Amino acid sequence: MNSLISLIQKIDALLPQTQCGLCGHRDGCLPYAKSIAEGEAANKCVPGGQPVADALAQLLVRPQLKAEESVWPIQTDGRPQRMKAVIREAECIGCTKCISACPVDAIIGSGKLMHSILTDLCTGCELCIPPCPVDCIDLIEDIQTVPSEFARVTEQNDLRNRYYSHIQREEKRRLNRKGPVVRANIDTALFAQFSAQSDAVPEIEIMEKTAKVVVTHDAATTIQLAKIRTQIKKLEKQLSVREDPNKRQQLDELSQQLNALQGAS
Repeated sequence: MNSLISLIQKIDALLPQTQCGLCGHRDGCLPYAKSIAEGEAANKCVPGGQPVADALAQLLVRPQLKAEESVWPIQTDGRPQRMKAVIREAECIGCTKCISACPVDAIIGSGKLMHSILTDLCTGCELCIPPCPVDCIDLIEDIQTVPSEFARVTEQNDLRNRYYSHIQREEKRRLNRKGPVVRANIDTALFAQFSAQSDAVPEIEIMEKTAKVVVTHDAATTIQLAKIRTQIKKLEKQLSVREDPNKRQQLDELSQQLNALQGAS
């Protein structure tokens, strides 16, 4: 098991830490690293492009595969063009949905007040776009110079740190919320295992609610239906921005689940 953990850490170190989910793993780079170590293809990191696919192939001693294509042009370093999200601030209604969606806490603002994106921290992951009810977020090219390898590694380490902090905060908020919580199914145990082995990232605790909640069958079905509808809505918005076969399959599966539950209720 220790050798597997070491391998996952090495794979995770090569991933760009945008936490974008374009590889099909909605809860960040680490779960994809774990899946790669267990045999999944190592060419699905869209923002990493061919350089990351090749580096992973070399690490794993596997055949080199063509990287998943990006909709953005390729930079001089072989990676897709770096993008940044910007808010058309005059149109922002201050709903705060984009703040919760940002995996690296690059968006600031308060309820019913204008929001802004800290472009130096934005990874261009696109996750803030689907939740926005007024579609006031755009993606623009990052016109800064392509970073050196040292700057890239420093940035990746910082983004990983910010994402672990984000998960820890969201986990604490989850415990204090009333009613069902709709969010990505974060594998908290996996993140906790890795954060405990490194001083470079905030430690993640596995927290569980102590109160026991009894839910009737009808109430449980209602909650499940609400969650599925929310996930479908998000996937539909994401697919309107960028077509993705994995997300399309998820949408089809969720639609089937929704129909089955509605038919049974």
